[in-house]
Amino acid sequence: MWHHPVPKSRGGRDVVPMHSICQQTLTTNFSNSELQRAGMDVGALLLHPNVRKFVDWVANKDPDFTATFAKKQR
Repeated sequence: MWHHPVPKSRGGRDVVPMHSICQQTLTTNFSNSELQRAGMDVGALLLHPNVRKFVDWVANKDPDFTATFAKKQR
């Protein structure tokens, strides 16, 4: 799956490969404005406690692993 680090709605054109559950985690935890500000700064994204917890959890999973996550709470 391809991911726009800066959302298309915010003028993003670049894409990077990203596993679908990783993309789902980002869109669940960040608004488009927040993703626009972070852009390609992975370090800034990892500062979010939910993202850090997810990355630590998924690190030892098989590359084909999939899971369902709760929808963004607004």
